[in-house]
Amino acid sequence: MISGEGARDATPSPRRLTIGHYPTAVEWVERLSARGFELWVKRDDLTNAEYGGNKVRKLERVLAEVRARGVTRIVTVGAAGSHHVLATTLFGKREGLEVEAVLVPQPSSEHVVEVLRASLARGLHAFPVSSRALVPAAVAARVVTGATFVPIGGSSVSGAMGYVDAAREIAAQVRAGAAPEPDVCVVALGSGGTAAGLTVGFEAERMKTRVVGVCVSDPKALVAFASRRLTRACARRAGVRATAAVLRHRLFIDTRFLGDGYGHATRDGDAATQDAKIGATLTLDATYTAKAFAAALWHVRARRSPRVLYLHTLSSAPMEPLLEGAAAIDAMDPALRALVTRS
Repeated sequence: MISGEGARDATPSPRRLTIGHYPTAVEWVERLSARGFELWVKRDDLTNAEYGGNKVRKLERVLAEVRARGVTRIVTVGAAGSHHVLATTLFGKREGLEVEAVLVPQPSSEHVVEVLRASLARGLHAFPVSSRALVPAAVAARVVTGATFVPIGGSSVSGAMGYVDAAREIAAQVRAGAAPEPDVCVVALGSGGTAAGLTVGFEAERMKTRVVGVCVSDPKALVAFASRRLTRACARRAGVRATAAVLRHRLFIDTRFLGDGYGHATRDGDAATQDAKIGATLTLDATYTAKAFAAALWHVRARRSPRVLYLHTLSSAPMEPLLEGAAAIDAMDPALRALVTRS
């Protein structure tokens, strides 16, 4: 089913599918707040009961766009345990699309292996490569056969517009008294679409909120460049008149929590994972949310921002249903198995 621009608007529009359930809650985390410095959480882990997280808002627009063009097969890119690849497979198949992905290695963990197994069990056609340098050629080979490319993370301009919606949703919750206006909104920044959309949305709503994009991928300079370029393109799409300088001020890219690179756990992230479990009953992953939550806690504990909103982007839906019929890691093709067995 396709909906219009409202959260549950039933007016047909080729620009958005109905996948998520909105608004997602905004909650005060009292146990991790300090006097005069509050931590709040935007529960985008709950966007969909089967598989939530930030990919849902993006895919509502990305999949609607390709379906409106009559596309029947798509190819995307991700690490072995990519949440984007799993979500694209799950919801793309539901829309009648064949889903392919070029996959690159990722440091192994139980969570990474589960996501890979679930993606394959849900019908993903995977094309593993041994390094990022081989991705362009592998994608081109799939496009030549007729697949339509979907950017990594779903972070096209259309995908980022899903987080313009989210910023407007937050603004409505602030106006309704559900939460105070945040000084900063902290979010993991990988492919950049979530941070870009939030930046544009807060500017459109004339909120004081700045976005802190916590860099979780490298090379850091390229991630920052691509994120800012996407932010400017998103502003043009949204009709938001803002200079590059204004948008740059709105989006601060924090590289301090990256550690050894994409997918590598950090000491700060491990500590944040324990704090989130005990103080906020949130489950984090080492790749994205642990690093972003560590940054959010720093803003509170260093007394840098009186009102901190952390956007929780990891699905909290149980993985067990998605793993039904999944092959064990030892039964996978050796090239796929190698994606999560090399450091």
